[in-house]
Amino acid sequence: MTDYPTGFGERTHHKAAGVSDDIEYEIKGQELQFVEIELDPGESAVAEAGAMVWKDSSVGMTTVFGDGSAQQSGFMGKLLGAGKRLLTGESLFTTVFTHNGSGKARVAFGAPVPGVVVPLKLDQYGGRLICQKDSFLAAAKGVSIGIHFQRKIMTGLFGGEGFIMQKLEGDGWVFVQFGGMVIERELKAGEQLHVDTGCVAAFTDTIDFDLITAGGVKSMLFGGEGVFFAQLTGPGKVWIQSLPFSRLSGRILAAAAGGGQSRGEGSVLGGLGDLIGGNH
Repeated sequence: MTDYPTGFGERTHHKAAGVSDDIEYEIKGQELQFVEIELDPGESAVAEAGAMVWKDSSVGMTTVFGDGSAQQSGFMGKLLGAGKRLLTGESLFTTVFTHNGSGKARVAFGAPVPGVVVPLKLDQYGGRLICQKDSFLAAAKGVSIGIHFQRKIMTGLFGGEGFIMQKLEGDGWVFVQFGGMVIERELKAGEQLHVDTGCVAAFTDTIDFDLITAGGVKSMLFGGEGVFFAQLTGPGKVWIQSLPFSRLSGRILAAAAGGGQSRGEGSVLGGLGDLIGGNH
C-alpha cells in the first residue's frame, strides 16, 4: 500500500497561479478513516452532503447546487453541474464549509465505508483524474467534480462500474475514498494491467481504459471473476482498491439471503455442495 502524507505541512502559497484554496489536512484512523482539514480565514472546503464528522464553530456551512466551483457560474451552469453529479450517483447538492473567524479552524469528513481516504494534489497529475463514481469525499474549494463517460462502445455496454466515472479537475487537494487497501501503480508507455472492473479506483487521463474478455467460455461461466476485465494501458498512474463497495454489499446480501451459513456463495453446486462438504 502506498504511504500517503497524513500530517499538516508547509503551505506552498500558489494562490496567484492557482484556482483552488490552499488548504492543509491530516488523515486519521485505520480501517474507518476521516480527513481533518485546516482552514485559514476565508478559505473553504467542499464535501459530500452528510460527510461531515465535526467542525469548529467559526466554520460556516452553505449548501449549493453542484460542487460550488468557479466553473459553475450562473444558474444553468450550476444546474448542469448538479445534473452531472446525479448521474454519478451523488447528491444534487454539496456543502461548502468556510472559515468565517480569525486564526485557524478545522473541519473533519468521514468515509462511509471501510477503506482509506487518499489525498491527491490535482496539479501533480496534469490537473485531471478519473475516479470511480462514488469516490469523492471532500476537496479544496475550486476543484470541479464532473462526469466521465467511457467512449468505447464495448466499455459503455459492458463496463459495469467503469462505464460512468467521476472527473475531478483543478489544481488543489481532493480527498477520495476507496474500499479496502489501495495500491498505486505507475504504468510505462504501452504497459498494460488487467483489473477487475470494480477494483479500478482511479487513473490519470493519460491511461487508456478498455475491456477484454476474461477468457474461454468455461472461465466466463464458472470462474467467478466476471465476464470482462478492465485493461489499463499506460503511460500514467492507476489506483487499485481491494474491496469495492459493490463486492462488499454483494457478499452481505448473499449471506443474508442464505442465513449466513453458507461459505460457498460462488459454488455451482449450491446446496448439493453443502451436503458434499458436510455443512448439513
